[in-house]
Amino acid sequence: MAKHIFVTGGVTSSLGKGIIAASLAKLLQARGLKVTIQKFDPYINVDPGTLNPYEHGECYVTEDGAETDLDLGHYERFLSIYTSQANNVTTGRIYQTVINKERAGDFLGKTVQVVPHITDEIKRRMLLLGEDGKYDIILTEIGGTVGDIESLPFIEAVRQLQWELPDEDVMVVHLTLIPYLKAAKELKTKPTQHSVKMLSETGVHPDIIVCRTEEPLGNDIKRKIALFCNVKQEAVIEAMDAPTIYEVPLLMLREKLDLICLKKLNIQGYKEPELEKWKDFLDKLKYPKSKVTIGLIGKYIELQDAYKSILESFVHAGAINEVKVQVVNVHSEYITTDNVAEKLEGLDGLLVAPGFGLRGIEGKIVAVQYAREKGLPFFGICLGMQMAVIEFARNVLGLTNAHSTEMDTSTGNAVISMMEEQKKIKMMGGTMRLGAYPCVIKEGSLAYRIYGETHISERHRHRYEFNNEYLEQLEAYGMYASGYNPETGLVEIIEIPQHPFFIGVQYHPELKSTVEKPAPLFVSFVEAAKKYNDQKEQVKKPSLVGEKI
Repeated sequence: MAKHIFVTGGVTSSLGKGIIAASLAKLLQARGLKVTIQKFDPYINVDPGTLNPYEHGECYVTEDGAETDLDLGHYERFLSIYTSQANNVTTGRIYQTVINKERAGDFLGKTVQVVPHITDEIKRRMLLLGEDGKYDIILTEIGGTVGDIESLPFIEAVRQLQWELPDEDVMVVHLTLIPYLKAAKELKTKPTQHSVKMLSETGVHPDIIVCRTEEPLGNDIKRKIALFCNVKQEAVIEAMDAPTIYEVPLLMLREKLDLICLKKLNIQGYKEPELEKWKDFLDKLKYPKSKVTIGLIGKYIELQDAYKSILESFVHAGAINEVKVQVVNVHSEYITTDNVAEKLEGLDGLLVAPGFGLRGIEGKIVAVQYAREKGLPFFGICLGMQMAVIEFARNVLGLTNAHSTEMDTSTGNAVISMMEEQKKIKMMGGTMRLGAYPCVIKEGSLAYRIYGETHISERHRHRYEFNNEYLEQLEAYGMYASGYNPETGLVEIIEIPQHPFFIGVQYHPELKSTVEKPAPLFVSFVEAAKKYNDQKEQVKKPSLVGEKI
């Protein structure tokens, strides 16, 4: 049986429980232990698949097709291991399971209650990943904030596991906030004291308190927190704000968070952490040799988390190219043919992001046309690829009414249409084409040069596809399908060979990009943007030919 570390949060939300959990897991993994992380979310949605990106940020998709919380993206990016359906559980999924059992008569007529039936199902799910001996340690992040009504069943489940499991097999890490009052020039510990008190009142006592802070804590503050929260002073961990989330594992290493956990869990025989690749990545990230500016054309740009995996993929690709990638958000709803040149001025590359629905679509199409005609490096993901196809059909083939049936069901030229297997589906949640699917790449194409192989696998999340009835026409005018699904013939990649860099993909390459293995498409796109920038700078330099020096 695996050992378990539970990560809870207090005082306020958005403190970074996912980053702390991923950083701790990274340190334990670097010491030779087999580790994974799971997230328990208190909302009643069965999964985030139907949530508005403004509400919850991006919906992350795993290899096995689970629509999950975006924190699972952090887990994979830090650990370079795949997560699955089992790594993300919501209140909705818990209740759905229990209610289905009740309807099937599994409870033999008993009154179904939160305790023990809901908490028993939560505990079963918490222990599930550790039952087959595949992992040494399971980290479980409890979503929400201690004191929330929604979180109470999960906290109660943790309390019961603390009582049921041996002391050396379970521990709790509590993340809180130590606010700094500028007027008083003081760090305040009272919110942390109240948070720990509230957690203790539920019967759960933290073994470690991690304190988010803008200023160094100092020994006096640590001693005060330890005294009033009933933990050892060494178990009060300073978590200073960092320039990048990828520095957090090293900050936690300095605070000895991993060693304190190993001591509590009575784990011995571990090695010194191997973090050379991680440190090399950080060096390249912190000291770039040049800069490129990428325009992110989307319609959820007000919330950065809506495109979290894309932004992190640019971080990974920037580091490997030793350039700083500055991402400029451009709202597609406000792009028109009259202002597109002004909106996209100064860019070295253009990425048209995924999304759903009609809003902002015409702006995306205008942006694609600008990139195609101006030779600006272009990269389209999912809906971004579909917009590239529509733009080409309209402005090159002359099919002025070309569109997707997602936005216009009556279009006479549906170059993008709903997948056949999707047409009979009425339920929205978990019914798209989800998860990893194979793709065959044509040799000699841009995609082949990028991947260096003919057979790849990437993750998907869509209902609409390239309409193969228009493939011959498009290819006759210069847009080629360079990647396709071997079973369905579904076009996965389109490109324009005559363009310096123009590629669109139906899948989501950002979902598999990690620190140690950046997504090849992002790496090549940033490289193309750098080349474009270098050429611009060369043009700006005054010519000295024929001049006296």
